Amino acid sequence: MSRAGAPRVGELDVLRGFALFGILVINALLVAGPATVFGGGPGAPAPDRVAAWLVTALVTAKFYVLFSFLFGYSFVLQARAARRAGAAFAPRHLRRTAGLFALGALHAVLLYPGDVLTTYAVLALLLYGLRGLSVRAALRLAATLLLLLSALLLGYGLLTVALTEPVTATAYAPRAAERAVAYRGDAASVLGTHLRDLPAALGTDLLYAPAMLAAFLGGLAAAKCRLAERRGRDRAWLRRTALRTLPPGLGGGAVAACCASGPLDGRWFLVGQAVSVLTAPALATSYACGLLLLLRRAGDRVPAAPGVLAAAGRMALSHYLTQSLVLAWAFSGYGLGLHDRVGTVAVLAGCVLLYAVQLALGAWLAARTRYGPAEHLLRAVTRGRRPRAVPRGLTTPAWTAAPPAAPADPEQRADRAGDGVRPAP
Repeated sequence: MSRAGAPRVGELDVLRGFALFGILVINALLVAGPATVFGGGPGAPAPDRVAAWLVTALVTAKFYVLFSFLFGYSFVLQARAARRAGAAFAPRHLRRTAGLFALGALHAVLLYPGDVLTTYAVLALLLYGLRGLSVRAALRLAATLLLLLSALLLGYGLLTVALTEPVTATAYAPRAAERAVAYRGDAASVLGTHLRDLPAALGTDLLYAPAMLAAFLGGLAAAKCRLAERRGRDRAWLRRTALRTLPPGLGGGAVAACCASGPLDGRWFLVGQAVSVLTAPALATSYACGLLLLLRRAGDRVPAAPGVLAAAGRMALSHYLTQSLVLAWAFSGYGLGLHDRVGTVAVLAGCVLLYAVQLALGAWLAARTRYGPAEHLLRAVTRGRRPRAVPRGLTTPAWTAAPPAAPADPEQRADRAGDGVRPAP
């Protein structure tokens, strides 16, 4: 375990690794076909429709909220690392943001137009400007952003319900068929489809950017008040918080699922999104607290169990990009061309298999290196030079790990400080 007062990065890494699965599920369903995320088109099997309803209620929006929260938390840790290393944070942050934006742009064009890395990079600049906010001011701004976005979605959604007629799934059939042919074509056809989809994807990211920024601010506030240090091992607080946030989170998820996947028709989609914007953070919080409780119990019996998720969390960017690479190979003309040919249940089964492989690979890599390939690249860009060799990372969370020996190199000591392990005096 890390020294008293140091952030317990094990919890943060575990949550980041956990969030990867939810992100994989949503991205896989979106890439698999235009109707797969909603259970398929007319005549789709009942298991697919039920699975899609449950995904909307329990997964959609929740894991991106958690991932964005952790991004904001990590921002503060990176600033502390730069300060302890005696380096200016602004140049590091700008280089990191530029690197993230470039990776996101390539990812969006080559693999998945729904990429969020570019949006994260832009919002990271706003977060830098807001870094001086107090904990209370950050939380107030986050709540304001969520309320405004929810009001906008609700107002437009109610107008849609009142002034438009339901659109049947068959009306989308010609466009879906045309898109499927393009995705199953050669590499040029796939790239062209990605480029055509980019404006709509960017518009969606812009619409939901306030919710992402709100989650960033929540992470910023949590890091400033050292939530992980104060509450990360408090089982009573974790249990109480998980139970309090579960009912509103589940209720909001159920409403969103009814609006998106039935029984209500598609006109109600934005109404469900308005509810989801307000309640998804509650369910994400319940998931996070519940997971830490469960893994702490598992860690008492099998110390390596939580470390598998923590290892994946330390290499989240590499895993995220790998997921998109596999999905592009499976569902586009890059490989198998299964776009719009696989049902929701089959896609979810594939997600479980891919995630299990990633967990195993992450644990194997963690025993040999501290970071994944994408993390090494981003760190090199952040520092403006190739980083020195870094000792392998913790393979178990900080709540079970012994205190690591302090590196002699000052830069490595700063790295550990940024990761939440206080360097020795």
